[in-house]
Amino acid sequence: MASLDEGWADPARLYREGRRARMLLDAAREAAAEAVGCRPDELVFTPSGTRAVHAGMAGALAGRRRVGGHLIVSAVEHSSVLHAAEAHEAAGGSLTRVPVDRAGAVDPAAYAAALGEDTALACLQSANHEVGTEQPVARVAEVCRAAGVPLLVDAAQSLGWGPVEGDWSLLAGSAHKWGGPSGVGLLVVRKGVRFAPQGPGDERESGRAPGFENLPAVVAAAASLRAVRAEAAAEAGRLRELTERIRARVPLVVPDAEVVGDPEHRLPGVVTFSCLYVDGETLLHELDRAGFSVSSGSSCTSSTLTPSHVLKAMGVLSEGNVRVSLPPGTPAEDVERFLEVLPGTVAAVRERLGAPTGTGPGREEGGREEGAREERPREEGVSEERAPEARAGLVVDAIGRRCPIPVIELAKVIGDVPVGGTVRVLADDEAARLDIPAWCEMRGQEYAGEEPAETGTAYLVRRIR
Repeated sequence: MASLDEGWADPARLYREGRRARMLLDAAREAAAEAVGCRPDELVFTPSGTRAVHAGMAGALAGRRRVGGHLIVSAVEHSSVLHAAEAHEAAGGSLTRVPVDRAGAVDPAAYAAALGEDTALACLQSANHEVGTEQPVARVAEVCRAAGVPLLVDAAQSLGWGPVEGDWSLLAGSAHKWGGPSGVGLLVVRKGVRFAPQGPGDERESGRAPGFENLPAVVAAAASLRAVRAEAAAEAGRLRELTERIRARVPLVVPDAEVVGDPEHRLPGVVTFSCLYVDGETLLHELDRAGFSVSSGSSCTSSTLTPSHVLKAMGVLSEGNVRVSLPPGTPAEDVERFLEVLPGTVAAVRERLGAPTGTGPGREEGGREEGAREERPREEGVSEERAPEARAGLVVDAIGRRCPIPVIELAKVIGDVPVGGTVRVLADDEAARLDIPAWCEMRGQEYAGEEPAETGTAYLVRRIR
């Protein structure tokens, strides 16, 4: 509030009010640098975390253009990193996307293998924004440093909990992620890193963030970062206990639910799970009506009708996906009420979709005894003959039907084929490419691959139990 009164002037000017504004800006920079673990002259404020990422990547790539145009990112980076990487590739640069394991973590050895003589920059998030998995930044920074390649860390999700460990070269953050005001980001470029700011030159923020600084917001961002850090250790322990409560109880109270993300190396307040046979958009609306604001990576909640790139890279179920974020101060009573409301809400959504109610491959899941071969009417989307796709066994026709209907129809008929028999699911929903293999993983069946079909794609599932 004081900065609104005292910091209205241009901090670049030499008159009294300008010097007073400069003092506020310098104090904010010093406070933020102390929290990050860098020198004040290495840190600049930007209009957003996204702008910090874009400016950092562009400047580092330009500064090392003589080395080459190779860029390395992980497959689960924030969209701001991936969009910048795609633009770099479209402009003629080369790009390596490092895969992740089923928990969402990269292997430092994969970064080491991707490094080459022409590698200009590597990027890695400190923790994933969707599933909360923390990345081995210090180990990746070590292999990058040994190869002489700078590492840019997107620390937006973790910076409020503590500094990023390791010998990284560049770092980006966003104030609203730690509870500060929106519209303020920060970019750190370590001394010695070759960096060439892109765009028209500007004398402000070391030429790396042009434009008049939003001084009240910058001061608030630094003050809020210092405030949350003072309580971070105690609050992290409390939120970890609450998220662990969700992780442990969701699979017990919601049948056919899968908790995703690393169970140990994760952010304190983020937990993500996916529910079979659930429309993610409907589930989010029902939870919102019950008073819970959660998000999802399901394709049915996306305007592009494609599942989250993070869930896709992890190879986990995307349908019925729920991301729960517990901000600092979340009371335990809210978590308990969420766990009380969730089972009934999921069950109601499944009932509305006509989803299976049991867990077995026979009568409970398919609605018939194991091995039953009863003819099904065409309107149910199942046929015994649909040349040429039907030659291998039962065919589920889910063309034109969206997530989670293809998996629901698959679950209904899996008990109708003998062990060793196959089901072909015909679908044109992009989510099916992720959700059908994930269903097989969860239900103990074999995913035998995919092949082109006359319309859409044919996904082959073999019953093995």
